[in-house]
Amino acid sequence: MKKQPSSTDPAESTVSLADEEAVKRIVVETVFGMWAAVNNLTRLRPTRRERYRVTIFGSARTQPGHWVYQEVKRMTEVLAAMGCDIVTGGGAGLMQAANEGAKASRAPERVQNIGINVKLPFEQEVNPFVGEAFEHQTFFTRLHHFVLLSDAFIVAPGGIGTVLESVMIWQLLQVRHLHDTPLVFTGPMWKGLIDWATQMMLRPGFELADAEDMKIPYCVDSADEAIAVIRKHHSRWLAEHADSKTSDIKS
Repeated sequence: MKKQPSSTDPAESTVSLADEEAVKRIVVETVFGMWAAVNNLTRLRPTRRERYRVTIFGSARTQPGHWVYQEVKRMTEVLAAMGCDIVTGGGAGLMQAANEGAKASRAPERVQNIGINVKLPFEQEVNPFVGEAFEHQTFFTRLHHFVLLSDAFIVAPGGIGTVLESVMIWQLLQVRHLHDTPLVFTGPMWKGLIDWATQMMLRPGFELADAEDMKIPYCVDSADEAIAVIRKHHSRWLAEHADSKTSDIKS
C-alpha cells in the first residue's frame, strides 16, 4: 500500500532554495505569523497602570534658546512635578527640551524620563537628558511603542515626522483603538490643520469623515492650556487608580 504524505513528511515540508516562489511564500507566511504573534502579545495589559505617562511630539530642529524650546521645557517640568512620566522620540530639538524639563523638575527621582529613538541613515543620537532609552529600526514599531506606553499626547510644533505621529494617534482615537487618551495640539500651526481637515473632509455631499472626528483633538494656543488639559485628565486617572486599589484591598 502506498504511503500517504503527512504534514511531518520531510518530502512535503522541505523547500529547495532553488524554488523561488515557494521560498517567497514561506517568507511571507512567516512574516505574517510574526505580526500575528506580536499583535496577540500586545493585547496583554497590566490590571492597572502604576504610572501616568505623557508623550511629547515635536521638531528635532528647534535649538536650545528658542522660545518654543523654552516653553516645552517649562511645560514638561510642570508635568513631571505633577508626577507624570515624560516620553519623547529621544532625539534633539523639542524632544530634548521635553526630556530636559522632566530632568529639571522638582521630583526627578520618581519621574521616568523615556526616549524612544529610531535608527536613521543620518545618525540621531539619544539626547543626554533621557533616563531610559529604546531604539527601533522602523517608524512603524516605534509608533506602536508610543501607543503602548502613553496615557496622553501633546503635540508641539513640528514637521513631517510630527504630523505622521500625531495623525496616527488621531486615527487610532477615531477608530477607537485608543480610548480616553487626550491628544493635545499645541500652538497656532495646528489650528490650520484642524481647519483644513474640517473644510475638506466635511464637504456636503462628499463627506470623508464625521463631524465628531474633528472634535477628537484638543487644539490649544499655549503650553499652559496644554498643562491644564493634562492636569484634569491626570486627576481623573489618579482617582480611578485609587478606586481600583481600594477594590483590590476589599477583594
